[in-house]
Amino acid sequence: MTKRYQTLGILQFIWITLLLLYVISVSANPPVSQHQKEDNTKWVGTWGTALLEIQPKDMPPKPGIANHVLRQIVCVSIGADKLRLKFSNKFGNSPLRIRSVQIALAKDSSAIETSTIAWLTFKGKKEVILQAGTEIYSDPKSFGLKPRARIAITISFGEAPSILTGHGGSRTTSYLFAGNPVKPGETSTDIINIDHWYIIAGIEVAATNKTGSVVVFGDSIADGRGSGTNKQNRWPDILSENLLKNPATDQVGVINMGIGGNAILKGGLGPTGLLRFKHDVLDQQGVRWLILAEGINDLGGARDSLSADDIAQNLIAAYQQFIDQAHAKGIKVYGATIMPFKKSFYYGSYKNSARNKVNEWIRSPNHFDAVIDFDQLMRDPNDKDILQYEVQAGANDFLHPNELGYRLMGDGINLSLFR
Repeated sequence: MTKRYQTLGILQFIWITLLLLYVISVSANPPVSQHQKEDNTKWVGTWGTALLEIQPKDMPPKPGIANHVLRQIVCVSIGADKLRLKFSNKFGNSPLRIRSVQIALAKDSSAIETSTIAWLTFKGKKEVILQAGTEIYSDPKSFGLKPRARIAITISFGEAPSILTGHGGSRTTSYLFAGNPVKPGETSTDIINIDHWYIIAGIEVAATNKTGSVVVFGDSIADGRGSGTNKQNRWPDILSENLLKNPATDQVGVINMGIGGNAILKGGLGPTGLLRFKHDVLDQQGVRWLILAEGINDLGGARDSLSADDIAQNLIAAYQQFIDQAHAKGIKVYGATIMPFKKSFYYGSYKNSARNKVNEWIRSPNHFDAVIDFDQLMRDPNDKDILQYEVQAGANDFLHPNELGYRLMGDGINLSLFR
């Protein structure tokens, strides 16, 4: 670390800026229905997704979700006998009416196992209205949930806001029933396929004391850009599969809070990492570990060597803030090094120098509780500044891994970190 990093004036400026952003993030978090606090059950996340305002290109096609039925498929991590779901109108500009929610085990395509259908309620009622900027949990529901099960969440909507909350990069197909609302288990030929999630935010399970979850906080590489649609083979998925196979870690849930195009400091897609950290990490139930795997989009936006160096310093300050806040809640924090990106559209030698500076800090002792060295794992042995050709996403991407690369990343994480 250079003397410039230790300059008091710079540090004061950085920390004051970050503190202001943190205060903004706290005030921006939407209220959650209070009836959850009456339940003394220990809840742990088994699935979740990072939320943002849905971009125009990712909005549902006509006829839209208002007064229609949408079936969305998610793959959980750990199983249990009781669950609850979280729904969000965080970025909505008007109330959202949910007329009913049905869950069931998913079969192929839009089909479900009809014998597993269960209806969710909200304070005992099937219908609920989410005001703009709010989120809500369903009532706890008994449901035989197996590890890595695919769950179909079928929502019948009433009126819906013109700005939707959701997650664009689902890598999973949802099914909009364009005709009349379907009855339980009913199929339809009038279905529109959509590869996005809307309104659904998380699934939590009633857990034992040994159960906990790991949150993956990241960008498009956590979000699975370059992985297969409906394959559930992002690197956090591979990590989940490996954790479940190990008796010492088979009670560890995985919550993927990656957003493609996201940045920690400013710009990018969705709320910045600084703005969303509390909602996406600290407010999650049952979190025991955090993998911090974000920063490449900040570095990629650098205009010159001076701005790249400033971004590196600010990233390091943000990482330290995240570490301190997570530690205050008893969460262990593991730092993932930033992978090489030479030959990608982002690349510049000054950006790469900043990446190496950040990675040096990540690897240094007394910062993170442990390091997951994706940089060392994925780089070409003949050129440490480029991804191995066999593991990059193709078409000369050299930024995102492909399916083989994501498996290599997931398999490269030491499971002893989660005992």
